[in-house]
Amino acid sequence: MAVATKFTITLSLLFSLLLLVQNEAASNIKRNDNRRLAIEDQLAKARYNIRKAIVDKRFASTDDNGSFISETTMYKNPFAFLQSYNEMMKTFKIWIYNEGDAPLAHNGPMKCIYSIEGDFIQQMERKGHPVVANHPDEAHAFFIPISVSNIVQYLYMPTEKSGFFRRMQVIVEDYIGVIAERYPYWNRSNGADHFYVACHDWGPWVSKGNPKLFENLIRVLCNANTSEGFIPRRDVSMSEIYGPFNNIPLVGSGQSPNNRSILAFFAGGNHGYVRNKLFQSWGNKQDSDIQVHSYLPKGENYTELLSKSKYCLCPSGYEVASARLTEAIHMGCVPVVIKDHYVLPYNDVLDWSQFSVQVAVTNIPDLKGVLDDIPFSKYLELQKKVMEVQKHFTLNIPAKNFDVFHMILHSVWLRRLNFQLRES
Repeated sequence: MAVATKFTITLSLLFSLLLLVQNEAASNIKRNDNRRLAIEDQLAKARYNIRKAIVDKRFASTDDNGSFISETTMYKNPFAFLQSYNEMMKTFKIWIYNEGDAPLAHNGPMKCIYSIEGDFIQQMERKGHPVVANHPDEAHAFFIPISVSNIVQYLYMPTEKSGFFRRMQVIVEDYIGVIAERYPYWNRSNGADHFYVACHDWGPWVSKGNPKLFENLIRVLCNANTSEGFIPRRDVSMSEIYGPFNNIPLVGSGQSPNNRSILAFFAGGNHGYVRNKLFQSWGNKQDSDIQVHSYLPKGENYTELLSKSKYCLCPSGYEVASARLTEAIHMGCVPVVIKDHYVLPYNDVLDWSQFSVQVAVTNIPDLKGVLDDIPFSKYLELQKKVMEVQKHFTLNIPAKNFDVFHMILHSVWLRRLNFQLRES
């Protein structure tokens, strides 16, 4: 009898515990649904306000960001952009995962051609930025703070190049495995509200080892090459910026557009099939109008030559991305984009035809004729727009409104607006 009673009590306790677990699970599901609904409601309101701005052709107040965007400037839709930017600044929250150690995580290069990768990580890690979430439950997006450039710098061995690609992929896959096990956020969206930032040429390779795992992840890349798997509706094209050691790149006006004596200028290594074609047609020739150099003439200054040029040639090298695009804009020089399969940075909102010239690779031999055919009045319009767009390609520490850091954020924001979390 005592045994039966003891067994009954045990069963009763077991059923009570099961009921508590079920109630707690139901409560957690309800809390998660409430959080999801709150996040999606915020995004729905932002979408509504952006659509309203497009229909009404009216800007929202710009008091908070202290800047005004003219209706006649270089945007595909200035009403949509400014409203979207304002919505981002008052709504968007990003959680930065704490897992991982420097130098491979929470750190990145702050000099040379990959510096934008390190700058973005540093800006995100800086305390007090309004876009950084205080708790992951309030986040609309999640930042994976791994630096591909630092992985290459610290772990790459030239004798094991093929094996290194896989090791690089495993590092990131393992990181995702850790956060997916510790938190519910990756699994609830299959990574569609997560992103990483990589400016190194090998940045896209991170996701190629396990395509299924990364099929929804937002990749913010300098090497935005559609022939190598870049997907514009999901991925973000980021401007490559050459960062001087422990310094901020110079941004200026250069010479007056009326006083620029060089028609077109390029200086750089002859590598990649696009540059090969450029050098075959124009390399080191005695032509004061089209100056293409593998090495600068003795005594010449690269920045000064940019500032004296009407047009700055921006051909692909080994990869489609190049810091020359940004360097041209920084010196008030109209970029001439000579690239195949390249998605231009921030082209969701920027109308590149208003401040650049795009020349097909097949038209390189006719380059001088193409540029000569542009009326001087048209050149002046292009150059004026270059000066207006400079703020979107300027690196500031700490970041300022509408600068390159915020343009990257805005590109991620647009992709998050296009995704909706499903019910648990």
